[in-house]
Amino acid sequence: MSLAAEDIDYIKTHIGEWLAEVSLGKPPVVYEIELRERMLRVEEELKHQRELMKQGFDAMEKRFDAMEKRFEAMDKRFEDMQSQMDKRFEAMDKRFEDMQSQMDKRFEAMDKRFEAVEKRFEAMDKRFEAVQQQMDQRFLDLNKRLDRFMLWSLGLTLSASGLVIAALKLWP
Repeated sequence: MSLAAEDIDYIKTHIGEWLAEVSLGKPPVVYEIELRERMLRVEEELKHQRELMKQGFDAMEKRFDAMEKRFEAMDKRFEDMQSQMDKRFEAMDKRFEDMQSQMDKRFEAMDKRFEAVEKRFEAMDKRFEAVQQQMDQRFLDLNKRLDRFMLWSLGLTLSASGLVIAALKLWP
């Protein structure tokens, strides 16, 4: 159902009147003023909402800035903590190295002491060997003296026995 050109012209001419009737019988000029007032109120409300949105965005930006500052402060704290931890670890490493060097020095001193003790034991072993050789020599000398003594004693005993027997035989 399409409208004819006459119908469209009729609607155009009477639409203002019909709208005025719908708006409680106000004339088109009053209706137009009301429309303009409404448009002004809507524009003002839109402007007010725009300002509110801008304030909200500004507040959000401030919050984001504050959060960014907090994050930067946290990053700085973490970096400070990291540097302090690094310093502590370096100090501990230095202490461990110092302890290691002290332990090495002590072990070297202990090695020197053990070497000195070993030298003393070697000297004592040499002295014991010398004493042992002296004792062996003395026992050998004593053994020779006893052998000579026994030979002389046997010789004297046999000679004295022979003389006693000869004297007994010759003595009537």
